[in-house]
Amino acid sequence: MTKTIILAGGYGTRLGNVTDTTPKPMVEIGGIPIIVHIMSHYAFYGHTEFYIALGYKANCIQKYFNNFNSPWKIHLIDTGIDTQTGGRCKIIANKIGNEQAFLTYGDGLSDIDINKLLEFHKKNKKIITVSAVHPSARFGELHLDGERVISFKEKPQLQTGWINGGFFVVEPEFYNYIDTHDVMLERQPLEKATNEKQLYAYKHEGFWQCMDTRRDHHLLETLWTEGEAPWKK
Repeated sequence: MTKTIILAGGYGTRLGNVTDTTPKPMVEIGGIPIIVHIMSHYAFYGHTEFYIALGYKANCIQKYFNNFNSPWKIHLIDTGIDTQTGGRCKIIANKIGNEQAFLTYGDGLSDIDINKLLEFHKKNKKIITVSAVHPSARFGELHLDGERVISFKEKPQLQTGWINGGFFVVEPEFYNYIDTHDVMLERQPLEKATNEKQLYAYKHEGFWQCMDTRRDHHLLETLWTEGEAPWKK
């Protein structure tokens, strides 16, 4: 079993007034906080120990998990309100010790095979692996034959281009790239790993969707209520 770090301390401002009272990881999909959907996915593949990096409205997440009944082992660590993503990783790494770990964001869902991701990481023997995913289209997509529509898809997942989908695997050496708590994971640390040829990408062609905006939240809620949630195990 590999331990999992979940970054759950951001403000989530693009979700509008929803996050005035609720931190983004606690926003519900089908009556279940999105962070629990994420944890359930890792648990399905046998990884049931979680280190949750708290920040904004940490007390809401603490209160929820203090009353949460599951066989999982959950560590709630307040990493500060204004600490950046890299800084949060560094704080959690000091708690975990010299171990390989999964790392992901508290707002992204996928049907990614976690154990295949781990196998890929071990095979390449680099210090960090990122899951590369295709983003969703913001608008509906039409495929045309002249003026005739031959395919219509409402906000599909694009099949070209790759973005950072989270779902990392990280070796302890990676945290040496993070000097201070105001460092963003996505800036100097990942850029340095790239320059030193230590960052590999696991290409995931399946479902991935973040919950950045209210539109994203509505999409995920619709998939769940209609029984079409690809991440559900």
